[in-house]
Order: sequence, then structure tokens, then C-alpha cells
Amino acid sequence: MKQQRSARPRGRGLAMFALGLLGGRLLSLFDADGGSDAPAYHSRRIVHNANEAIIAADETSCIVLANPAAAAMFGVTARQMQGRSLADFIQAPGLDDAAPTDYFHADGRAGRRATDYAGTGLRANGETFAIEGSIVDSLQDGRTVYTIVLRDVSERQRVQRKLARSHDQLRQLSSALQTIREEERTHIARELHDDLGQLLASLRMDLTLLREVCGAAPSSARLIDGMDGNLLTAITSLRRIATNLRPRALDEGGLFFALQGLREDFVQRHGIACELLAEEAELRLDDQASTAIFRIVQEALTNIARHAQAKLVTLTLYRVNGELLITIRDDGRGIREEDMEKAESLGLVGMRERVWGLKGEITISADEPPGTRIDIVVPLRGHTV
Repeated sequence: MKQQRSARPRGRGLAMFALGLLGGRLLSLFDADGGSDAPAYHSRRIVHNANEAIIAADETSCIVLANPAAAAMFGVTARQMQGRSLADFIQAPGLDDAAPTDYFHADGRAGRRATDYAGTGLRANGETFAIEGSIVDSLQDGRTVYTIVLRDVSERQRVQRKLARSHDQLRQLSSALQTIREEERTHIARELHDDLGQLLASLRMDLTLLREVCGAAPSSARLIDGMDGNLLTAITSLRRIATNLRPRALDEGGLFFALQGLREDFVQRHGIACELLAEEAELRLDDQASTAIFRIVQEALTNIARHAQAKLVTLTLYRVNGELLITIRDDGRGIREEDMEKAESLGLVGMRERVWGLKGEITISADEPPGTRIDIVVPLRGHTV
């Protein structure tokens, strides 16, 4: 069944309306068997010398006018185009008795302007190429004339595809680097905890035995107590460094307990109240997702401690329809638009990359003052355990 389309103008700008009038004017000039007047002659010169390809067609999709730019685009002459069907130069839509508007996708915007619609051009040698068309109709002597301005966008699309491939490769490289860095952190944290931690604990035990051997001499007791205090400080610092590199709770207890430990450390170190609203059962995820989400929350809390001047932070994590929804809110000064666009805002960049690595979405806003809100949606398919 033939698809019905209205004959309303698709071009919204004055330029497209003017081109429609020019096309209609030129069609009436051809109908006059060579008769001409000054305005029509002027219109013909404008179309003839235009840099962009211009075609005028009637209601039956028969080409009544083509300028040299259009002829060059399709590899023919302007005279060879006149009288032929649009289907000889633009891929036909598969409709019987197709109108010129049917040769372009009218279901959405294709280019940079609202009047750009996508199509496929056919060169004289059989080669196909991507085009964009802006089309406007006008009524002349009871007939509708369609003026089409065409652009060859095959090179632009090739560059866009190349950029998209480069972007994907950068994303893959970033993901690989994140994985390598996480593996190195895990390895170093285990080495610190298992080797250096055990060595310091052994030294402290030896120091306890030495205290018993030396007796209660005041000078020896003070020296041993000082050494014991230094060892205890070293053990505490070692545990803190190892936990920052890779929290053992993430491997031994899972994401929920790792976030609990992160929250407690944040409150203790910065004196900022922090609430964790989550259920353990909803945070049973694989290592990739657990690590990424933990690092995202960790980076968010680091930024809040450094910049937000907040008094309360709320972390909310829950599942809905196979997705994990994460909300991080603070009551601080709020993030500014220019802060999010700074090249040195590597923390925000890292958060986005981790979310995108999980094929999720992230929104950072300060539209509910006071404070900043981070909303993250992560699909859980393939990440649950």
C-alpha cells in the first residue's frame, strides 16, 4: 500500500523557502517555451552558480532542473539529468508512484540542521554514497514543485566512523589500564599485609620478650615502650595503606562490607557524617562490578572531602529491574558547571570511565541545592553472583 505523505514544506528557514520559489520560478520558465523575464533569469543564474547540488522535481519525481553541482555529484551532465526520474540518482524508497519526499527518511533528523534528511545517492558508475537532502515544496500554476538541496556526506560519515573506532579503542585501552592497575594494587596490598605486616608483628612480639628479659629498669622500659609505640604506629599505617590499595573486605566479604568499611574510615578521618542505605543481598556482584562501584564511591567521597565543605553524605544503592541504582548526595556548596568541564578533573573522568566500562550511565548535577547529587545506573546482567 502506498504510504501517504503530506506536501507541507520541510524546510523551516527563509533560505529553503527562497530555493523553493526559485525552483518553481524556473519550472514556470521552462513551461513558457523559452520565454523569460529578468527575475526568472536572475533565479536561474543563482541556481546554476550555487556550490551545493540543487535539483527540482515535479510530483511524479521527474527531474525538471539540475544545476552543474548536482550533475558533478552524480557523474553526469545537467542535461542528462533533466527528464529522468529521481530513482536514477537517489535510491528509490520501494513505493509505487513515490513522491520526491519519499526518497528521504522523514522519521528523524539526519544532519546538523532540522531540515536535513538522510538518503543514498547513485552515481553513474553504480557507486552508492551517503547524502543529506533538504527539501521544500512550492505551488506553481496548480502544480507542486519540489526543490532539493543535496550534500555528499560520505566523507563526513567515514571520518565519524573512524573517530568512533578511535574512541572505542581508547575506551578499551582505558578499561585495560584500569584492570592492570587494580591487579597491581591487589598484589602490592597482599605483599604489604602478608610480608611486611607479619614482620612488624613479629618484631613487636620480640620486643615484648625483650621487656621481660630486661626487667624493670626505668631507662630500658622507656626505650622499649617508645619502640613498641613506633611499631604499633607502623602497623596501623601499613594496614591503612594496604586497605586504600585494595580493601580485604572487598575480597573476603563483598561490596557491602567494603562500603561499610569505607564509610567508617571516611567518618573517622574527615569528621563528616555519612549514611549507607543498602542491602547486602542486593550487592552480591562479581569482582569487576564490585571493584568498579567501590572505586566510584571512593572517588566521590574523596572529592566531597576535598571540595564540598559538606556536613552530611548519603550513599544509596538498590536494585530495580535488573539494574543497580546508585545515588551519592552531599549537602555541601554544590558542584559548578565549570568544575565538571575542567581538564584537570581527573577524578570525575575516572568515575565516568568506570561507569561507561560497565555500560552504565552517570549524571552529576547541583540542581537540588544545597549540595551535589550523583546518579548512576548500572545494568547487572552478567555481573551477579
